[in-house]
Amino acid sequence: MSQSPVPTTDSGTPAVSALPSGATDVAASNGSGEPTQETAARGTTSWRPPSRQDDPAGSNSKLPPGRGLEGHRWIARPAAAFSVDALTSRLIGGIQSWRDYPPSLRLWFWLIPAITAAIGGILRFFRLEVPHSLVFDETYYVKDAYSYLVSGYERSWPANANDSFNAGNPEILLNTPEYVVHPPVGKWMIAFGMWLFGADNPFGWRFGAALTGTLTVFLLSLITLKLFRSHTLGAVAGLLLAVDGHHLVLSRTSLLDIFLAFWILAAFGALLLDRDDGRRRLASRLAARAAASSDGRPPAKQLLAGPWLGMRWWRLVAGICLGLAVGTKWSALFFVAAFGLLTVFWDMSARRIAGIRSWPSAAVIKDGLPAFLTIVPIAAATYVATWTGWFLSKDAYYRQWAATNPAPGWDWLPNSVRSLAHYHLEAYKFHQGLSADHPYESSPWTWLVMGRPTSFYYQSPKQGTAGCIAETCSSAILPVGNPVVWWGGTIALVILLFWWAGRRDWRAGAILVGVGAGYLPWFMYPERTMFIFYAVSFEPFLVLALTYVLGLVLGRTTDPPWRRRYGLYIVGSVVVLAVLATAFFYPVLTAEVISYQEWRMRMWMPSWI
Repeated sequence: MSQSPVPTTDSGTPAVSALPSGATDVAASNGSGEPTQETAARGTTSWRPPSRQDDPAGSNSKLPPGRGLEGHRWIARPAAAFSVDALTSRLIGGIQSWRDYPPSLRLWFWLIPAITAAIGGILRFFRLEVPHSLVFDETYYVKDAYSYLVSGYERSWPANANDSFNAGNPEILLNTPEYVVHPPVGKWMIAFGMWLFGADNPFGWRFGAALTGTLTVFLLSLITLKLFRSHTLGAVAGLLLAVDGHHLVLSRTSLLDIFLAFWILAAFGALLLDRDDGRRRLASRLAARAAASSDGRPPAKQLLAGPWLGMRWWRLVAGICLGLAVGTKWSALFFVAAFGLLTVFWDMSARRIAGIRSWPSAAVIKDGLPAFLTIVPIAAATYVATWTGWFLSKDAYYRQWAATNPAPGWDWLPNSVRSLAHYHLEAYKFHQGLSADHPYESSPWTWLVMGRPTSFYYQSPKQGTAGCIAETCSSAILPVGNPVVWWGGTIALVILLFWWAGRRDWRAGAILVGVGAGYLPWFMYPERTMFIFYAVSFEPFLVLALTYVLGLVLGRTTDPPWRRRYGLYIVGSVVVLAVLATAFFYPVLTAEVISYQEWRMRMWMPSWI
């Protein structure tokens, strides 16, 4: 299967193109829909000399004189620069949606994500019921999820709750409320699996996590196809995430972080769609103004700030996804801020490319303010809505706090709202003061190199027990990342920094924003107890970074055959190594019973024990 969707289309490998902030995007107009430097660098169309069909009057039958201007495909006559086709091609490129692929490749646009998700699903659902007990923090979130099914809020459990739960008897809830510090969304998603398959078995406990992890693989593959316009790279990204051990373990255990990663990635995908939608609107409205002008160009006054772009529905979808992400874990707030700025920078870039003279201020006023008013209130409303079970209850934790704690000056607020605000204040204090020692805590400095994976489960079966034929055996769940993905991804981040700084590729910038929003904020809390599995929130962007660099290795369709062949060999070798690494570590990812020596052989660092 050819990597390139059409013969004249770039392979999707990152090249000289547009940038995340748009600060250096080429703003020159083109003629007859031909690309600017942005689309020319991608190779999405081929330049052809202007003809009299393009210029019936013959007034501009030749390019203006200049030093080598005929070699720049983004040079064109001003009269043709503001047509819808010209603006759309300049702002988005030749491939604008999956429908623009040839019929033979349209099916693969959906089939590739489906295949990679199927592989990820097999790895995640196979033996999902093992071990037959609550592991690590499942002791909190699974029982909270069952409380949601019963009463809509968290209730307390007796001292022997885990033993009873493991035995398939979860119906031992107490009538008193439980104090928890994480919002409800992730626990509701766990509860969904328990509602489908029952709360008395591990498959039901973990179904929501496994399904969400599988959908994340599908979504990442689609996003990669959108970013790089390459079927090959879409398959590579989906497969790398599907086989990564860290993501695999988080998808097979009912912790909150896998749900957080899904909603963050979904918000990013919605903003990618909004990027194209906004640019289509900009092209359409500028073209309409140009068509009404006698010379085919918008009046100078209209080019000063450009048009308003109206309601951006994909931003609304992103706001909902971000609200659900914050409703899973508060750390998603950093993504709200980062993605909000990112989408405004994309619009700033678009206005400059389109020829808007005051593009910085225009983007802030006409794009930034609407973006804030679309994303932030919608995210906030979605977040509050996730507390519906708490609002509907009468005895949830802190539910009646305001009734016994009057607040002069704030009495105009409903008691339920004041009680929820107090709840959040107390939870924030808890998170700020969380500094208890834990044997598997790890500093963010060590996350990218997997310095200290968190042991979720470890047992030492003796000879003669099920599956143990050695004198001493081990059964473990250690969310250790695939070395090819994590160590390769860490190197890729360095390359992306240089590529973004030197080439100003907007895709490199967007990936770095995704990694930075999930990783860098943790350095602000050096005293807080932290764990490496928090990194799953930005892991899809780490995979995108590695895929970006593999795209550079793969080359373009215009490269010599030998260059493409060796690039494909290298990329294929990386993927094969990643699959082999997962096969090697698989027993310690899924609680298989192996000999102690085999377990010890997989502990590559002393800090993994």
